[in-house]
Amino acid sequence: MAGSRRQLLGRRAGVGVVAAGVVGCLWGTGSGCAPSGAATGGPPAEDAVEVVEKAADALVEAGSSKARTSMEMATGGTRVTIRGEGVYDFAHRLGRLKVVLPEDPAGASARQPITELLAPGALYMKNRGAGVPPDKWVRVDTATLSDGNLVTGGVTDPLAAAEVLRGTRTATFVKRTEVAGTAVRHYRGTADLAVAARKAGEADRGPLRAAAKGFATAEVPFDVYLDDQGRIRKIRHRFSFVNGQQETPVAVASTTLLYDFGAPADVRLPEAQDIYAGRIAEE
Repeated sequence: MAGSRRQLLGRRAGVGVVAAGVVGCLWGTGSGCAPSGAATGGPPAEDAVEVVEKAADALVEAGSSKARTSMEMATGGTRVTIRGEGVYDFAHRLGRLKVVLPEDPAGASARQPITELLAPGALYMKNRGAGVPPDKWVRVDTATLSDGNLVTGGVTDPLAAAEVLRGTRTATFVKRTEVAGTAVRHYRGTADLAVAARKAGEADRGPLRAAAKGFATAEVPFDVYLDDQGRIRKIRHRFSFVNGQQETPVAVASTTLLYDFGAPADVRLPEAQDIYAGRIAEE
């Protein structure tokens, strides 16, 4: 969409990101996991890489869940956090999240949450601001984004986060612990976005290829927490990229929590007449 890709900055942060999405502010990490009462025992017998690679398939089999996300972007000593919450239909690759932006840098007014719809190859945003009427949606083709929408929307698409793990190069079992009262196995490793793109489902190949080219490195360190069914309960990625106007890499930590599997997730995409076709103002 002409004019929809913008360099959106947190003014106080002075950090830029070329993005068509929610913000080019900086973003934040998520909730921790509580080890109290955690299950004990040695490492699982299965190969760690194989276990982690299958996490996306386990989510699709689960059908749906609720999700909480947080993203933190940091550079030059500045750190800003964006949080999201909603539902995701893994079977149909559709999600709906309400994204809460950081406070206005001037502190003059609270920012209205942005509603995001996640779909194969597309990101839809409502209450986007920047001259977009409040009753209209902005649509972005995620394959055209330099990060494949792993960062742009202020959230990482939960299924895309799992698809990244298909490119796992190394993985190590860390320990058995708990996330929100659920027994999980904690794995730590690195994934290669280019490999993930080759192994991912057709809908995710384009965005992951874009991310492999757009990030400072295609290697993505991760921590993932899997339950007994192999489903992701928590995943944390660490991305790094260089903004066009800065030489210093921007560090992004994206955390996704998944819970209440099987929860209703009725996500309906906007009609064509409800999508904004005008120019998005600079912010």
